[in-house]
Amino acid sequence: MASRINTSFTLIPNQKYRRSNRLSSSYFSNTLDSDSQPLSTLGNFKALPLEIFQIILRYLSVKDISMLSMVSKTVSQHIINYISTSSGSKRLLLQDFHNLELPSKRQDSAILEHYRSLGLLFKRCTLLLPTRERLKYIHKILAEVSCFKFNGCAAPIQCLGLPCYGMFLKTLTAGWDELECHRVYNFLCELTNLSRKMQTAVCSKPGSARKLELRIRLFCRNVLLDHWTHQSDSAFWLTRILKPWPMVNQARLLYIIFGPISPQDGQVVWQKMIEGPTDESSLKGLADAIKLLYDTGTKEWTADDVISLVDELSVVPREWLLENNARLLILSGNNICFTFMASKAVNGRAIELAKLIVFLALVCEKELYCMDWAVKMMQKVCKVFSTPVERTNFLQSVANAFACVIMEMLQSVMSGDRDEDDRSFLNLFHLVHAQANFHKEVLYLTMNTLST
Repeated sequence: MASRINTSFTLIPNQKYRRSNRLSSSYFSNTLDSDSQPLSTLGNFKALPLEIFQIILRYLSVKDISMLSMVSKTVSQHIINYISTSSGSKRLLLQDFHNLELPSKRQDSAILEHYRSLGLLFKRCTLLLPTRERLKYIHKILAEVSCFKFNGCAAPIQCLGLPCYGMFLKTLTAGWDELECHRVYNFLCELTNLSRKMQTAVCSKPGSARKLELRIRLFCRNVLLDHWTHQSDSAFWLTRILKPWPMVNQARLLYIIFGPISPQDGQVVWQKMIEGPTDESSLKGLADAIKLLYDTGTKEWTADDVISLVDELSVVPREWLLENNARLLILSGNNICFTFMASKAVNGRAIELAKLIVFLALVCEKELYCMDWAVKMMQKVCKVFSTPVERTNFLQSVANAFACVIMEMLQSVMSGDRDEDDRSFLNLFHLVHAQANFHKEVLYLTMNTLST
């Protein structure tokens, strides 16, 4: 991929190797035929027995071993053999993923940095192998780390195993082209049976497979998505996850991976968008994922695709409260918000659009956003309508929608149907203020237009 970071690129020999001439997996045999090796490539190490060479490696950091592996093919093969020994793998494959003695940030950064360095070491040692052979060998070495497996850890939320695995893979694949990264994703899917697990999750009733949903979320976020610094890389891997599925399943997967979770057990909360107004933190992950797909401009995601995905998401698992829908659109940014609303205008859904304007104003009032943003967004959407009559009817629908929503909330308050925290009354309070501020901005806009 063109945008991948190149800080961990491997030095490539001037001679170009055809893939068909690359080394096979026999390159990683555990024993070396000393008679067939050009000992001159070992330099001063040629005088040392293999056991002494491996003892020297114990005193080197992973970064130093990684640099040493680039000296020659023979030295690299010696290092590969060291990694394959029990002492080498025990030293390099740290498994202290649940140690709570150290401060969390210090522990996290240290072990993540170790696996970043280890990824670079494996990247350099396996340079001459075809992609699939590289992946098979690396899997063979890492297979003994149970916390790297999809279902390998009994306490996955408190475990650093998958984040370390993700950091390792990120470093390993940095600079690879898209075709090779496709192969990596397919290899991981075969290894973990990820596609079948996703199918089970998206085809089941929401919440009926909570542990599976949690495992999918943790694997996708920690291994495939969260470590990348460039948006194009994150978009590539998210696209690999979503694109094989129809739109309705894409929306379900997006909610599983980025939707709100319970602070107690980390499981997906499916009723959050249905039962009442939610906060920004519950929607930020979804909004960031939508922006990622929209802003990267890849050929695989058109604007219509993203808007359809947002529309489908707003009914997962059932139709959201309009306030939550409005909050998601605001967090997703101006372009997505306008495109979503313009789509409704073009498709003759002006009444739905008018009600959405009301809740955009309500969210602006609650969150202390500038109300003139909502008014300018309405003004921009008005231009989508092709005739003055349609624009007039739409503006009348907005005024009617304000009155209708206020009456509905007032009836709820007067009927005595109040929450313990008087949420219904507070909503009505905010909506009345939202209407006043909204119309104030409309008057300002009108007067400014007249004065010019």
